[in-house]
Amino acid sequence: MTTDQIILFTLFGAVFGFLLWGRWRYDLVAFTALILGVILGVVPTKDAFSGFGHPATLVVALVLVVSAGLVRSGAVFLITRTLVDATRSLGAHIAIMGTVGGILSAFMNNVAALALLMPVDIQTARKAGRAPGLSLMPLSFATILGGMVTLIGTPPNIIIATIREDSLGEPFRMFDFAPVGGVTALAGLLFVALIGWRLIPTRGGEHQSGDPMDDYAEYLAELTLPAKTKLEGKRIRELLEEAEKNDVGILGLIRDGKRRYGTSQNTRLKAGDTLILEATPDALDEFRAALSLDFADKKREEHLRAEGDGLTVIEVVVTEQSRINGKTAQSVGLAWRQRSVLMGISRQGTNIKQQIRKTVIQTGDILLLLVPQDNATDVTEWLGCLPLADRGLAVTEDKKVWLAIGLFAAAVIAASLGLIYLPIALGAVVVAFVVTKIIPIAEIYDHIEWPVVVLLGSMIPLGAALDSSGGTELIAGTLVGLTEGLPAWAILTVLMVVTMTLSDVLNNTATTIVAAPVGIQMAQSLGVNPDPFLMAVAVAASCAFLTPIGHKNNTLILGPGGYRFGDYWWMGLPLEILVVVVSIPAILVFWPL
Repeated sequence: MTTDQIILFTLFGAVFGFLLWGRWRYDLVAFTALILGVILGVVPTKDAFSGFGHPATLVVALVLVVSAGLVRSGAVFLITRTLVDATRSLGAHIAIMGTVGGILSAFMNNVAALALLMPVDIQTARKAGRAPGLSLMPLSFATILGGMVTLIGTPPNIIIATIREDSLGEPFRMFDFAPVGGVTALAGLLFVALIGWRLIPTRGGEHQSGDPMDDYAEYLAELTLPAKTKLEGKRIRELLEEAEKNDVGILGLIRDGKRRYGTSQNTRLKAGDTLILEATPDALDEFRAALSLDFADKKREEHLRAEGDGLTVIEVVVTEQSRINGKTAQSVGLAWRQRSVLMGISRQGTNIKQQIRKTVIQTGDILLLLVPQDNATDVTEWLGCLPLADRGLAVTEDKKVWLAIGLFAAAVIAASLGLIYLPIALGAVVVAFVVTKIIPIAEIYDHIEWPVVVLLGSMIPLGAALDSSGGTELIAGTLVGLTEGLPAWAILTVLMVVTMTLSDVLNNTATTIVAAPVGIQMAQSLGVNPDPFLMAVAVAASCAFLTPIGHKNNTLILGPGGYRFGDYWWMGLPLEILVVVVSIPAILVFWPL
């Protein structure tokens, strides 16, 4: 080995060791390795930060922003609110949620797909009276499997496509991963839905983790029927099924400024009626989007939308010193002084019988406020209230749902047909989402996982240096030597098992950056087509099911699911074996050597 190779192997060994140790976050470890590589002369100074402008890094960041836009537009509600039902059996629920998660993760980042569906799954588990741990792991695995189907579904596919472009002159296209990824994902989803969930360890008194604000999350709120509404003439009782589905309680009705007590179930609805509801902020927003309802203070809401970059939802606690304590939102001029709308009040143990704006606020009340984007701090300080921790509450722009879907679909089709470069297409969608105010411009950077960007930006130059120094050729030669005389399927299997093992204990992006060039070198050493080897790496790097650290999705469910570190392999090990058994023949069929 040359000196450069020794230094690079040492750096990669140190990176993997520190990632396994877990004392420091992976982005700091990777960036430190990059800086050391430049100082030691194995990474050219001019290429030190080339990874931050690499297409793979840009696509990962852009996909996360686009995913957030699809969520904010209410596009995903079109699917989840019609398919999720707490009365279904656990197996049926897992099958449906897994299918939805798999499909969504094929067209949006699989981490974002899980982040979107996880609250839905937890809420459904609570309604059904079962522990969320019984369904969260299958959902996580399903979103990981679905991400393998398209180029943008998971970072390893994006990285492999760009490595192929750098090495072979042309990247993989949007749906080149679909034949192998689709067959593998389908087999995996069937296993998860029919068998896998039964293998998850269960414990008596299983921990059911949730939002610590659950005891204070129910708000009394008001939503109004707009001038043109499909609900005109319907009875309130006809809304109860939709309300139950969204975990919303309908408490009563306000018409012409007067409250009608009880639920008034037989009352026929008219435009301008105000429904009195009890719900969590998320449930309230989903119910509003599902029935196209307005906020109670419609004129103020329209004024806010016209003059600002968007709206956001905050929660504040009223203290004795608060300006609004002992007064109403109307009397303190919350609307005209601070351009804000009181959406709901959470008051434990007290039945509020007046309209929200005319209710006298008390010490200890939690207020749900609709405020201009970036003015949350000013409004909170003016009221003299205490802000609650940000729970990621947002206002769904449900009137722009088809616009968001259309923009995203057009970009995917254009990129798939080769009419426009994928990063440019996704960048255009982000610009369009901002211009049309689907995503407020102030929120764009909040949706990007910067540690992942730093990891990619740091590891890509190191991977390129390892390749240019002959390091990947050395690794490939060693693997070829170990598999000498074996058939092609056996060689692919060895590559998959090695890659999958690394991915289970390391970040899948770091594993891909190292394993993809090795796969190309192995193919060149054997004198065969490198594409089957790249596909094997793509599948193996994505399928990290044995530990909570191999994939972000597995990490996300660790706490809410109440899992232990060793719980994953019970379902994960047979699933990984199934993935290898199914994907190797599929690779040899669709990507011949």
